[in-house]
Amino acid sequence: MSSQSDAAGNSPELVAVRTRIDALDAQIQTLLNERAGCALKVAEIKLKEGGDPAQVQFYRPEREAQVLRRVAERNRGPLGSDALALIFREIMSACRALEKPMEVAFLGPEGSFSHAAALKQFGRSVIGAPQPGFNEVFERVESGQCAYGVVPVENSTEGVVPLTIDNLITSPLKICGELELRIQLHLLARGDAGRVRRICAHQQALAQCRQWLDVNWPGVERVAVASNSEAARLASEQDEVAAVAGQMAAEQYGLNKLAENIEDLSGNATRFLVIGREAVPPSGIDKTSVVVLARNKPGALFDLLEPFKRAGISLTSIGTRPSRTENWNYFFFIEFEGHQDDATVAAILSELKDKSNRLKVLGSYPKAVV
Repeated sequence: MSSQSDAAGNSPELVAVRTRIDALDAQIQTLLNERAGCALKVAEIKLKEGGDPAQVQFYRPEREAQVLRRVAERNRGPLGSDALALIFREIMSACRALEKPMEVAFLGPEGSFSHAAALKQFGRSVIGAPQPGFNEVFERVESGQCAYGVVPVENSTEGVVPLTIDNLITSPLKICGELELRIQLHLLARGDAGRVRRICAHQQALAQCRQWLDVNWPGVERVAVASNSEAARLASEQDEVAAVAGQMAAEQYGLNKLAENIEDLSGNATRFLVIGREAVPPSGIDKTSVVVLARNKPGALFDLLEPFKRAGISLTSIGTRPSRTENWNYFFFIEFEGHQDDATVAAILSELKDKSNRLKVLGSYPKAVV
């Protein structure tokens, strides 16, 4: 390498580093294509061993969770584990699309937090299928029109999402995965603030920024709609409407930010579930979700929870929904660590079945990775 600067005036030291970057880029590209070739080979083997192509599973939640955990475990920086996980999710998404394009349903329109969650879980090489409501997401997956669905289940400030739990109780679908998404809400409009007469958002979003709206927009009508992205769509068409939604919706509909980060609690996050038709094998770090219809008697809840305490199994979430068959009788929605194939968990499930009027295992699935 010459000790002289190059024609652009860059120092020899900078030229040397950039030359090294170019060489590394070439290696990365070669390795990525080699990995993609392995993915195609996997598809070939699966089709040869699996029989009916329609029944072959090309997305394996437990496998992808294991890959992402290893990425975090071997990371030594300077890139953070979150950044590397994002890169590897996209690599897996692109390779998976070579095996078989996959359609994923989510609560739409495009630009919703559910859309963002679907992209975070599956990458940008999937085919997105926005749906107008929770029921439609479940129906698309049940019918086989979509391979998987993504639905919100719990917000860190507002608790469980009732429509998701109600659909899980009645649907034959299984929970196949979970993920968490940081929720940052903005007040969006296509014009200036002086024209706004109504503020629209999903009811959960309106609740998550209730105090801010009370202080900054008192007396302005608040209207609950099917999703935040639907609110953004309305705001893009009507000057008198402002929407509470996220960055993705702002970009999707070309809206201005009247205010940023208006959620009442800065740590606001929502947990989403991936729903599908097939059970998921153990990944090594798993959770299980069940609904239990308790017997209407004193101490019923204690009877249901006592086996977990005795076995040392940690509960991660618990909620209730009315049974709709008997007044003041409830389904308990319980999530806990472990997989239903584990001997300890299987014993607890057997005991819960004996102690309740009904037990439904909603699924065992990999615990959320970064």
